Amino acid sequence: MKKIKLEILGLSPSQSQAGSFALVLGEELGNRRLPIIIGVFEAQAIAVQIENIVPNRPMTHDLFKSFADGMNYTLKEIVISDLKEGIFYAKIICTDNLREVEIDARPSDAIAIGLRFDIPIYTYETILSEAGIVSSSVSEEEDEDEDAVRETIRPAGSKDSLRDLSFDELQRMLDDALTKEDYEKAAKIRDEMGRRN
Repeated sequence: MKKIKLEILGLSPSQSQAGSFALVLGEELGNRRLPIIIGVFEAQAIAVQIENIVPNRPMTHDLFKSFADGMNYTLKEIVISDLKEGIFYAKIICTDNLREVEIDARPSDAIAIGLRFDIPIYTYETILSEAGIVSSSVSEEEDEDEDAVRETIRPAGSKDSLRDLSFDELQRMLDDALTKEDYEKAAKIRDEMGRRN
């Protein structure tokens, strides 16, 4: 079966399911999009990695990476392997240089882990044909998707108040947010600090 490489285009609150997020994957050499609805915690795990935030304690997906590294397993790729009754399924393909193993996973977990290993994400033509959405304006949609990723990790309403704080106050707030493992708030504070440098 032909595999198609995907890339993460966006992560935004789902308009169809409250408390969920839409992870939008795009065909690398095409204009089809594959939206997948994921949970809040999985969205946070993906956003933390996209934004390069280092938590004080390892998250579950970081633990998986440490475990795999410790056992000398190399992850090769993530494959969104099936679609049944509107539910996506995925596999993590890994090897210990002696044998290759496929591990079943939810796409959200597989992608969160894949980001930590910096490995490619694929799906099959049949899945993209069935569930993909054709985008007529690739460049505009990519800009919107990038904004959506930023908005996912920035709670509304608090952006302007950070501008009024001193750099030291922001640093204290960042340390506090990391201690409380509030990674969305930490990303917002870090972005404001970055704008001042």
